Amino acid sequence: REFGVVIGAAVLISAFVSLTLTPMLNAYLMKGGEQKKSKFYIRTEPYFQKLNSGYASSLSSFMKKKWLSFPILIACFGLIYLFFNLLQKETAPYDDRSGFVLRMTTPEGSSYEYTDRFMQEVSKLVDDSIPGKKVALVITSPGYGSSSVNSGFIRVSLVQPNERTDSQKEITEKLTKWTKQYPDAKTSVIEQPTIAVNRRGGLPIQYIIQAPNFKKLEEKIPLFMDEVAQNPTFAVSDVNLKFNKPEVNVTIDREKAESLGISVIDIAQTLQLSLSGQRFGYFMRNGKQYQVIGQFDQEDRSKPLDLTSMFVKNNMGQLIQMDNVVSIEEKSNPPQLYHNNRYMAATVSAGLAPGKSISDGIDAMNEIKAKVLDDTFTTDLAGESRDFVESSSNTAFAFGLALLLIFLILAAQFESFIDPFIIILTVPMAVAGALFSLWLFDQTWNIFSQIGTVMLIGLVTKNGILIVEFANQLREQGKPKLEAILEASEARLRPILMTSLAISLGALPIALSLGAASTSRIGMGVVIVGGTIFSLVLTLFVIPAMYLMWSKARKHYPEFDHIEEYEKEVR
Repeated sequence: REFGVVIGAAVLISAFVSLTLTPMLNAYLMKGGEQKKSKFYIRTEPYFQKLNSGYASSLSSFMKKKWLSFPILIACFGLIYLFFNLLQKETAPYDDRSGFVLRMTTPEGSSYEYTDRFMQEVSKLVDDSIPGKKVALVITSPGYGSSSVNSGFIRVSLVQPNERTDSQKEITEKLTKWTKQYPDAKTSVIEQPTIAVNRRGGLPIQYIIQAPNFKKLEEKIPLFMDEVAQNPTFAVSDVNLKFNKPEVNVTIDREKAESLGISVIDIAQTLQLSLSGQRFGYFMRNGKQYQVIGQFDQEDRSKPLDLTSMFVKNNMGQLIQMDNVVSIEEKSNPPQLYHNNRYMAATVSAGLAPGKSISDGIDAMNEIKAKVLDDTFTTDLAGESRDFVESSSNTAFAFGLALLLIFLILAAQFESFIDPFIIILTVPMAVAGALFSLWLFDQTWNIFSQIGTVMLIGLVTKNGILIVEFANQLREQGKPKLEAILEASEARLRPILMTSLAISLGALPIALSLGAASTSRIGMGVVIVGGTIFSLVLTLFVIPAMYLMWSKARKHYPEFDHIEEYEKEVR
């Protein structure tokens, strides 16, 4: 939106200046009489005259075979289809922001001590393997979710790109390979997206599986994750819905407990005090307040199934061994259940293998869905994957709306539907050149290249307008159609070359990625430069040929002659 506002405002201001300030400055600054030619003009003018005469000769020859315009246009549509399918697609390329995050999850039921040891081990790996590391923040059990005791993250900051040999992308790819040596834990390396709604970040693929009940998820999720793990599109994968958190179900023999004089609350409090701990009070030391918590030693708490070491006091003060009144059963259950759109849901997160894009990941997930899930399941996207799909659909709408608005405005200006259609034919030639340039320079189809393509519509239609408008003026002066289009094309060659080169050179710094964190915008520059140059060459031949074949003389309506006479009197 901001980009559109800036472009629209700049064009309106430019138009106002061109129609008001520029003529006034010309009147005051331009000297009357014959202008003295500079040395630069004298030296370069012969080359431009040769260019004009060469173009006029080539165009005259092309007009004899003007039917070649149709194969050229068909070839452009074919190139659009071909290169659009060849290009990798993503929301936006990742900029080198000199930082990333490692998120780790140990098996369900892991203690804080186990998780912390693993975190320190990975932290040592980061310290030893990344020479360009500036600082690393290690946090175990950050408090995300119901089972945060078995999770943690390491936030790594790097020195500036010009101070290290490896890029951020290369470092994260290496770490992804190295962390696979820890099979007992899930480790994902996350770069911050250039554009994302979810500011907390995450893996690029977020695939939500929805089912009518929990049993369906429990049945299919393991099969789905096995397929994801075997798919070469993904480097790492995980799912938020776990089924293996160990739990102990306690069943109280109420009749026996009552006969022994033990209440249910006595049993509950004893179990809580032994395994979970209970706060008894506070004490002060060195000006600080500390809690007093009573619980079993760590060694005893690690064996909750051993009830012989626990005793509960009855109403007569006697100690009764816990296993006399309690039986336990070990089970595994999800630590947390998730919902999406009122369905039971599980989110499959995946990182992409080198050379793969978000579109590849979504396509791979859809293939696995068709293979593993039945019709009772539905799917949705979240995070960066959702941003990618929404931006793609929004761009298609913006592209179509831009074409429609340009066509309607030109139809009103030219008082014809044929001339605007001829001018619009510059667009497929420009888009074909833009997509070919993206493929040639190994760029992706992303939100920046999409914005550049939409902007390209207005830039390239200008060339067609220059030719068609001047040809119409010459025909109104009584010149034949062929002579008018040849003269108009030759006369407008220099303005078309000047504006096209100005646009291309203006976008060249973007295409060359000049400036900090400019990697993501390369696609926009490549689209503008490639599309403008490609359409420039074809427009100079195809548009005159189409004009010669399709354009018609304006029909004369005598009943409106009095309006034209009135306009002349007003002028």
